[in-house]
Amino acid sequence: MSDPFPEIKSTHSLVAKYVTKPIWEKLSRAVTKTSGFSLAQAIACAVEFDNQHCGIYAGDWDSYKVFSDVFDPLIQEYHGISADSVHTSDMDVGKINGNIDPTAPVHSTRIRVGRSIDGFGLSPGITREQRVGVENLMSKAFANLTGDLAGTYYPLTGMNEQVRQQLVDDHFLFVNGDRNLTVAGMERDWPEGRGIFHNAAKTFLLWVNEEDQTRIISMQQGGDVKGVFERLARGIKAVGDSVKAESGKEFALSEQYGYIHSCPTNLGTGMRASVHVDLPGWTKEGVDKLNARCEVLCVQPRGTRGESGGQTGCTYDISNKHRLGYSEVQLVQVMIDAVNTLWKEDQEWQKKHGM
Repeated sequence: MSDPFPEIKSTHSLVAKYVTKPIWEKLSRAVTKTSGFSLAQAIACAVEFDNQHCGIYAGDWDSYKVFSDVFDPLIQEYHGISADSVHTSDMDVGKINGNIDPTAPVHSTRIRVGRSIDGFGLSPGITREQRVGVENLMSKAFANLTGDLAGTYYPLTGMNEQVRQQLVDDHFLFVNGDRNLTVAGMERDWPEGRGIFHNAAKTFLLWVNEEDQTRIISMQQGGDVKGVFERLARGIKAVGDSVKAESGKEFALSEQYGYIHSCPTNLGTGMRASVHVDLPGWTKEGVDKLNARCEVLCVQPRGTRGESGGQTGCTYDISNKHRLGYSEVQLVQVMIDAVNTLWKEDQEWQKKHGM
């Protein structure tokens, strides 16, 4: 027996393509061991909304295995990998060649990854007890951080207004009410078990129990990508070592899919390495041309609202496009090289347009 086949409103989504009636009949009554997650919960966003590209989330690491008939082909298509590919992680900053040209008008650099602790559910499926367990392990890890990584953990529960406002002003606070995350089950028991850690310099930051169990972020003003990556790698290792010492558990890492995240689009490195950079020449030449050039360079350009909140009109967020099938070092290198190329070309466009 199977449950009635759902109406998938996102008809062009990958879920609509891969959750077929025979697959649904096979899997609709299956539930995962870690958090009792079902295929219906996994595809809730594709059923509820008509605008999803992917439309599926994992409720725990088991979801990727139990519902592999859906996840495997979907992940292969989205990330452009083969069925037998393996993922290699590499956080060795010594392998990165060069850095961003110091003359390039880079406002800031930010690199983020996600990490999940093995044995606990992922945000869409995590039980209340597991969520609190993750927070407890992270709180202990934060207390063990030393040197430039040391800082303060701010739980969302019982947060006072002054602290809340400061986190808003720093653009660090995450809030509830996102319709996708709500339908996906990620905002249950809000705000319990969630919080934000940052070091004294506000250059190393962790979100606990948002879309992933942890989002780990390293950032600073200027274009020292190597420095930002080095701090990130050090911070991840320090947190991971502490979690292991405390619980015996490691970050969930799959040979095929890299670091486990709740959203399959983030599998692999889960990394987004980005800079905010001014490209006035490219802006004058045409944003469509910039988009096409970025595609060739394997990066994604996004508009920004400007660092100070004012729209500069030529500031772009440039980040690596890929997540899975490439190591962290490779993706950071791609981003550095692309920004240097874009800046060099930008100066040519500026000359051409007499700027």
